[in-house]
Amino acid sequence: MMGEHRADFPADRSYARNHMWAQPWPQPESGEPDSGSYRFGLTSYAVRLLQDVYFLDWIVEANTAVKERQEIGSIESKKAESDLFAPVAGDLVAINDEALEDPSIINVDPYGDGWLFQITPSDSISPLLSLPDYLLHLESAWEVAQRTIKGQANTND
Repeated sequence: MMGEHRADFPADRSYARNHMWAQPWPQPESGEPDSGSYRFGLTSYAVRLLQDVYFLDWIVEANTAVKERQEIGSIESKKAESDLFAPVAGDLVAINDEALEDPSIINVDPYGDGWLFQITPSDSISPLLSLPDYLLHLESAWEVAQRTIKGQANTND
């Protein structure tokens, strides 16, 4: 729960500390060979904090090598403008053109059609967290977010 709002996190994915999910792509059951790639998108936690995403922009193109934590784009919503960073190093092999054309799809289906980009990692995906580890990270992030929202980020209360 995020206060009074429920946030869902599919168990078939890994998660990044920057509140993105990662899912092997193509899906193993699809019958296609494993490409070693992952699709990434914003978690319901991130979407809830942003509220009403309406603009998405990329400063990198598909088929570009990216470093972990490299700025790759930005997102704007009713609540904030935020930079987007690569959760892992590798080759950014695809960008979701549908989300670029209509970013509101991120609000409606963050774990499906609202995916953002696909990366083939150059190394391991070790920066990614299991669902239980992400939930622990989220718990601490939620406490910080609440203090920030209440203007208490620099207090010890």
